[in-house]
Amino acid sequence: MAETLIRGAAHVATMDDGAAGTDVLIRDGVIAAVGQGLTTQGQVIAAQGCLVTPGLVNTHHHLYQTLTRAVPAGQDALLFGWLRTLYPIWARFTPDHVAVATQLGLAELALSGCSMSSDHLYLFPNGVRLDDTIHAAAEVGLRFHPTRGAMSIGESAGGLPPDALVEDETTILEDAIRVIDAFHDAAPGSMCRVGVAPCSPFSVSRELMRDAAILARDKGVRLHTHLAENDEEVAFSLERFGCRPGQYAEDLGWTGDDVWHAHCVKLDADEIALFARTGTGVAHCPCSNCRLGSGIAPVRAMVDAGVRVGIGVDGSASNDAASLVDEARQAMLLARVSRGADAMSGAKALRLATRGGAEVLGRDDCGRIAPGFRADIAIWDMNGVEAAGNWDRSALLLAGPRKVRDLFVEGRQVVRDGHLMTIDLPRLIRRAERLLADLMA
Repeated sequence: MAETLIRGAAHVATMDDGAAGTDVLIRDGVIAAVGQGLTTQGQVIAAQGCLVTPGLVNTHHHLYQTLTRAVPAGQDALLFGWLRTLYPIWARFTPDHVAVATQLGLAELALSGCSMSSDHLYLFPNGVRLDDTIHAAAEVGLRFHPTRGAMSIGESAGGLPPDALVEDETTILEDAIRVIDAFHDAAPGSMCRVGVAPCSPFSVSRELMRDAAILARDKGVRLHTHLAENDEEVAFSLERFGCRPGQYAEDLGWTGDDVWHAHCVKLDADEIALFARTGTGVAHCPCSNCRLGSGIAPVRAMVDAGVRVGIGVDGSASNDAASLVDEARQAMLLARVSRGADAMSGAKALRLATRGGAEVLGRDDCGRIAPGFRADIAIWDMNGVEAAGNWDRSALLLAGPRKVRDLFVEGRQVVRDGHLMTIDLPRLIRRAERLLADLMA
């Protein structure tokens, strides 16, 4: 049996009510024990002065966007104008663009302590398939929840995306079935679980939303989309559908404990109650919401009502970064600026970024450091300048490093001493620079 012992940590933030200690024993990809004075015949990782947490969980991303950070014409645009700027660029993407962007984004996430990420790919130009992201992610080594997105209503039919980027709805559903059958793994410890994810209420039909929900439940997979992201979207919903986004979602089968929505900045009290009552999850993306001027999501009200909430970085074209630890800190700060300094503690925000995210993605085997859970573990070195003078070694989001020292996923070391171990990152960056030069030409 392969064993690794993380020994002598200053603090282990287990996110579990029962487990405590300074040592964590990993055996065959699973946490075997948490305590003090543990021993092993296997590998020992010294963690003196370090904080140990579950790997962070990213509940919303568009990894393909990593090659379109800080596009000048979109830097100061609101959501709809930002999309109109970027759609023509994305229409030129090939499978190579998507694969490289996926690996870049996941590498950045890994270095920020993230062990599991969802992804929402909703455009498929020039032969791009969801498979491109799945194969790319397997090389990086993070736990991956890709979702088969879609857009079916183009500009000529009153939608937002250009007609060249929309697909026939029968094709969309058939390809979702193909990808689920080929890649979805529902077993405990799964490294890949596929979801169904029409892009948004303003880019697909009511019929596709309803059919996608039926398909996902028939296949036993999760549902994901954008919802109530800003005032423009709420106005669109009221004008087009005659109801608010939450009611639209409920009418089409898009509430339940197998559903999570991105953003939800503009949910009102009734919609929050609906999500709490139905077990519907939310991916809170604070940096993107700030970047696009969408507003501050009512996360404290959601949590108080019992809504399941996780943290997401959103696409790197609207963030323009993919750091889960920074995203969790931003979630804490936005809750405080909107509701007061006691509205969100650092510990609570970190819980949203770990156990909360795992629960949103339906992973009852991840998100905690406790016996029987998967060994997705981040080690943060609190001996550096970022934490110098820190009185509380557990207060990562207040005074601590922004990069992880070591990261384990399923017990395998993905980051060691701040360096990615699974792929050649400098070579990947050079490939990205060549592809970017072609896009900018």
